[in-house]
Amino acid sequence: MYPPINYIEPVFRPPSEANSLILQVTNGCSWNNCTFCEMYTLPQKKFRPKPQADIDQEIRNCAESLGQVRRVFLADGDAMALSVKRLKAILISIRTYLQSVTRVSSYCLPRNLIKKSVEELAELKELGLELLYVGAESGNDEVLAKIDKGETYDSTLESLLKIKAAGIKSSVMIINGMGGVNYSAQHALDSARLVNEAQPEYLATLVLFFRQGEQRFREAFGGDFTACNQMQLIEEMKTLLSTLELKKTIFRSDHASNYLVLKGVLGRDKPMLLQSIDAALNHEDRVFLRSERMRGL
Repeated sequence: MYPPINYIEPVFRPPSEANSLILQVTNGCSWNNCTFCEMYTLPQKKFRPKPQADIDQEIRNCAESLGQVRRVFLADGDAMALSVKRLKAILISIRTYLQSVTRVSSYCLPRNLIKKSVEELAELKELGLELLYVGAESGNDEVLAKIDKGETYDSTLESLLKIKAAGIKSSVMIINGMGGVNYSAQHALDSARLVNEAQPEYLATLVLFFRQGEQRFREAFGGDFTACNQMQLIEEMKTLLSTLELKKTIFRSDHASNYLVLKGVLGRDKPMLLQSIDAALNHEDRVFLRSERMRGL
């Protein structure tokens, strides 16, 4: 059943939120300057918060028509741009009317946690906010500057540590191929260093992908971007995984953009994952690689 919610399309959510109720509390992305991102470029996706009264009514409507709801994802690009006061009101409304909900999650830009204290985040956790998806994209400051992410290694790490201190789980995303050929090594090494320091509960990778073409991204990158080919992307993944030193992080590299699907728990499954990568690099028949026509977003 389609939720009784007034969505402004398109609406995006993480793959792991496929069975969640998508509650659109903001429209678009509060930053929306990243040169690789095509998610919120349409005119109707200009960032703005949804009025609280509308959110409350949609939550009540969902309670009346959907029955039990287990998980809620707060859309769009970054609900955490809202004030703590607004977020608390939303979480209280969910708790009041959707009492079967066991987890609320959201995308999160690091910059939007600068003015939120650990104590305030812990309050949100107590009200049901259990997981934040942080698109780190890269741990390399030069790559981050070239893609106009508006973040640095330090700002991303600070936000991830703040999330952990508040008792909220984090899911970090790194984009394979983000630095192209010229920055591949430092992109992989610095991204691994960032993740090692943060020790997130979840780590995911996807491959840089341009549904609308590469020209806009190439121009913004400054002219020194050469896209990695399939084997170069897999070599970069080998550098990333070889450098990762994680205690217990669920790892997924199974997004539709990935050539090679990898799944495991790091560091327990690190040797197995590296064996799969080596098999792909050695063109062994037992390894399945997605063809270009099977990849997509």
